Amino acid sequence: MVHTPGVGWAPDTDSQDEQEAHWAAVVAMWEKVGKDGDHQQLEKPLGPIVDRLLLTRGIRRADSETRAMLLVAFWMALRDAFVSRQRNAGGDYAPDPKAARFPDWQAPEGAPKENLKRGASKNSLTGLVEDWWKEAKRAGRKQSTYESYRNSMARLVTFLKHDTASRVTPEDIVRFKDYRVQSGVSPKTVKDSDLAGMKTVFGWAVVNRRLPSNPAEGITIKVGKSRKLRSKGFYDSEAIAILKHAREFVPGREAPKLAAAKRWVPWLCAFTGARVGEMIQIRKEDLRREGKLWVLHVTPEAGPVKTDEARDVVLHRQIVEEGFLRFFEKSKGGYLFIDPKAGELGVRNAVKTVRNKVNEFVREVVMDKNVDPSHGWRHRFKTVGIDQGVEMRVLDAIQGHAPRNVSEGYGDVTIKAKANAVAKFPDIEVG
Repeated sequence: MVHTPGVGWAPDTDSQDEQEAHWAAVVAMWEKVGKDGDHQQLEKPLGPIVDRLLLTRGIRRADSETRAMLLVAFWMALRDAFVSRQRNAGGDYAPDPKAARFPDWQAPEGAPKENLKRGASKNSLTGLVEDWWKEAKRAGRKQSTYESYRNSMARLVTFLKHDTASRVTPEDIVRFKDYRVQSGVSPKTVKDSDLAGMKTVFGWAVVNRRLPSNPAEGITIKVGKSRKLRSKGFYDSEAIAILKHAREFVPGREAPKLAAAKRWVPWLCAFTGARVGEMIQIRKEDLRREGKLWVLHVTPEAGPVKTDEARDVVLHRQIVEEGFLRFFEKSKGGYLFIDPKAGELGVRNAVKTVRNKVNEFVREVVMDKNVDPSHGWRHRFKTVGIDQGVEMRVLDAIQGHAPRNVSEGYGDVTIKAKANAVAKFPDIEVG
């Protein structure tokens, strides 16, 4: 029996020459389907198949970026399978070396466990990333770093149209670098994400005797200084507009916690200078009272914190007057603004989703693309603090910036010092 995509199974009555021609045509057709690496073009022919495959593994949905990579990877796997059938039709029945490249399947929590025999090939690019991560994770590397490196390597696999690490040459990396820039990706992203990730993973492979040399070593890209068209922080008028927008927000069909995030996250960021994600992942148990002060504990126990260090932030009087404590007291235990699935990845995904929604909410009133809807608060907080004469080290401690030198790492910036600094911040006249 012979299976033809889009046709189905039919009796195998063709001659060897006819079979070879048939599979050559199938391979050529499939190459044409995925030649651009555009996941949107693959959605119609492969989307339903991928959905069924995910459901058999207990996965009901995948985020857009993951789905895009999965569609391209699925297309590559089918293409390789068709090439294998073409070889078979020509009389070559040797085992397909590419069939062993896939990594071990790890079932999601709650899904029935399976006994899987297939493992990631040590010669595959995807396998290198996964093996590097097993070691890097124990060394304290961040999940976000792993995801960045994995995504970069997946793009390289798609670009090269193969997944064999030993076949990658420095010329391949240069071509990939050029392709990414020509596709509209900023040189800084290519340098700091793609090239950095490949250098790290390939370097690990060399140290661990998996590759004889690092094909990305010495390859870089010049990053020019971007034009600065305005301040990186929100102007006073923009800060007022955002906070007023949040105050007047009327929930619609949003989930209650997403509605709460739109109402309160902009206010918290305005007076803490924290990263938006850090405020989105706060839990009820992270807020406590010390004397007359309300102290928010920003901790990696709740979710990703860039420095991996917990810190205390004193709430500004205007947040209290705005009514945040009433919201806090009415809230149930646990996360105030997200309902994450279990595990670190569940929190990361939930934070990312809500952050994007809050950014869209901010963009409704601040449409200037030259200011970041998340990071604009951090820059503004630093600017206002400098205007009010707050010591830079205290500002860094409040915002979670790393010490600028060795001497700044000695001694602690106490809650009292932070409270004195926060008290100097003027109210924002929202009206």
